[in-house]
Amino acid sequence: MILDEAQAIKNPDSQAARAAYGLVADLRIALTGTPLENRLEELWSLAHFTNRGLLGGRRAFDDRYGRPIADGEPGAAQRLRDRLRPFLLRRLKREVAPELPPRTDAVMRIVLDERERGIYDAVRAASRAEVVALLDGGGSVLAALEALLRLRQAACHPALVPGQQAGSSSKVDALLEALENAAADGHKALVFSQWTSLLDLIEPALRAAEIPFVRLDGSTRDRGAVVDRFQSSSEGSPPVMLLSLKAGGVGLNLTAADHVFLVDPWWNPATEDQAADRAHRIGQDRPVMVYRLVAIDTVEERILALQERKRALAEAALGGGNAGAALSRQDLLDLLA
Repeated sequence: MILDEAQAIKNPDSQAARAAYGLVADLRIALTGTPLENRLEELWSLAHFTNRGLLGGRRAFDDRYGRPIADGEPGAAQRLRDRLRPFLLRRLKREVAPELPPRTDAVMRIVLDERERGIYDAVRAASRAEVVALLDGGGSVLAALEALLRLRQAACHPALVPGQQAGSSSKVDALLEALENAAADGHKALVFSQWTSLLDLIEPALRAAEIPFVRLDGSTRDRGAVVDRFQSSSEGSPPVMLLSLKAGGVGLNLTAADHVFLVDPWWNPATEDQAADRAHRIGQDRPVMVYRLVAIDTVEERILALQERKRALAEAALGGGNAGAALSRQDLLDLLA
């Protein structure tokens, strides 16, 4: 039995994971580009599928590896790597596709205007109070993350905040300018957002600027036709594709694009990297630019720092790093500082 995109069973409590565990096979292989996205427990779930008992039970795994690695205990990450090494074949993109042109990542820092800043600060005050109450009341980290949703949306566009209206936003204006310049220079661009509601707000700006585009999200019925139209080299092919992060983050080859814009940063850097890799993959013959749009002095700047910690966690478990940490109560409070 072979699982492709095996991160789909990263949550051991999910129905998908439990169904996979119960299937009978003499040989099990899990293929994934993101074996660890948020927590070490995700790596345990993949190992439990392929080699049950290799990492012990969930509680034993947390005692032996999870908490020691999170606490930075010397040698803890190495113990996990040693345990996994005989069963793990890891190949980096530069090893299997050295002919790929370079990928450059950059951050576009956006200054909120006065009205946007006022809305954001009001939402931040309310969100911090809600998160503190949730955590003090024994609420889960996931529940607290949900409470931060409005704050993240306020950093992108006032119209995403309940009760607010706005024709555009500083972030959409900056995106539009970058897309106009890219299209004028003959480039094609992918624009990713987690929220279809934000894509809905970007569409009118593209129409007003007379920039042709196509869109792919969970409601798209004929994905193939949309991809073919964008990938076409014929005159009149749209220079921009709008995509939801969930629908467009995997399973697509979009090498016609050499610019990628991530409009709203996500906690999980692996998910963003998967999205960027729709363009930076075999078949691409031009350097790829990946831009993250980040509003200055907002939760988005702190998300970038959190992404680096998650990368360190993944490298500690799978590569040569020595430290990593999970998302803690203090992390959540720091995001709202």
